[in-house]
Amino acid sequence: MKHPHKVPYLVCSDEEGNLFEDESLQVAARVGNSIIALKPTDFIELPFGSDMFNLPGRIPLGIDPLTGEVKQSDMGYASAAFVAPAHTQTHLAAWVTEPGAPTLPLYAYTALGWLDGKFYTTAVRVDPDRRQDCDQFNQNAVERSAKRELKANKTNRLLEHIAHCATVYICPAARNYFLNRWEAPLPTSPTCNSQCLGCISYQPKEHPITSTQNRITFVPTPEEIAEIATGHFAIAPNPIVSFGQGCEGEPILQWKTIKESIILMRKATTKGVINLNSNASLPNAVDELCKAGLDSLRVSMNSAREPLYNAYYKPRNYTFSDVKESMRIARRNGIWVSINYFVFPGITDTEAEFDALCNLISDCKINMIQWRNFNIDPEWFFHNVEVPNGGNAMGVKVFMDRIRQKFPHMYHGYFNPGREIIEEYLPLVKSLDA
Repeated sequence: MKHPHKVPYLVCSDEEGNLFEDESLQVAARVGNSIIALKPTDFIELPFGSDMFNLPGRIPLGIDPLTGEVKQSDMGYASAAFVAPAHTQTHLAAWVTEPGAPTLPLYAYTALGWLDGKFYTTAVRVDPDRRQDCDQFNQNAVERSAKRELKANKTNRLLEHIAHCATVYICPAARNYFLNRWEAPLPTSPTCNSQCLGCISYQPKEHPITSTQNRITFVPTPEEIAEIATGHFAIAPNPIVSFGQGCEGEPILQWKTIKESIILMRKATTKGVINLNSNASLPNAVDELCKAGLDSLRVSMNSAREPLYNAYYKPRNYTFSDVKESMRIARRNGIWVSINYFVFPGITDTEAEFDALCNLISDCKINMIQWRNFNIDPEWFFHNVEVPNGGNAMGVKVFMDRIRQKFPHMYHGYFNPGREIIEEYLPLVKSLDA
């Protein structure tokens, strides 16, 4: 990754969203509740496919290069980057919020700068897989394929739903399904047993944010699910099908339907990876799905610390102990287990979180960490969650490196891996038993 020769200038915006640099200030960053200065090595060129936002009601903060002091810019609103998939943010944008400013929608707000004719941001690429790179998609081809498939199959409700996701929500997994490649979605559940603050498919009316998409309104039949999956397995390179999508609740609540669909899939073919993205709240259900032929389990969490996990997920009728037991059960069944780990600079990269994550990895014999961005207004998060003191932040990149050094058996990335990676890394978990 290319770094700039010096810290970039702070980027500001006007009401129309036009961006411009403030050459009197360098980019500052937020970690937790602190504002810090940055180094050139903290920056990479803004990845292709990233978005940039103006942040209404927020005064941009930068660093005076002469004094090193944090100062407010008088050149408009703050701005931020939403980095392209496969990248994980290392620092948040810095601002002061004015009274009455609207709560920000559910994106990750990464520090953004400008230098020598280029935008820069604070992130690292954590996965070489290009399955969601912007230049890999031709939306016209997606829509043509969706139209053809819907015309040929007018009875499968799940196909119709996935087509809506691909053409309206522009879901990468749904689009890849219609491009006959890689990972395809299998949304299944209209309900959920968590009340996540950052849920993208349901927000209570009293919250100042709205969900970005609607949940599936029905439970597809095992036959509808298997038809989608086996068709994908038959033609896609390195195929994966995944239960648990942004357009649904918690799939494990429909585990009986999922189990029957997996049995149908495996009667038809041994190809591909069957994956479950889940909160892993029902250990017995996980055991049943593993025995039916599930290949991998990805468990989402914002923290390995139970109080912080509970504050965000607000679990109903399950506990963090259930989540850990599900992962243990999955590993005892010999399947791949990863965590979908939401990175919040200043909270994730603390000594307390490091210790908790190490204990979780050792206890549950986890195979992979997917380093994901935490999509939430950071101030709204702090307003709703009492964050336990985790000590000083060590830096996201340092945190990642320490985890890699301590657990060399693990795979690191952003996406659910295909069969080749699973078969290469799965045996390495035995090193934890040594």
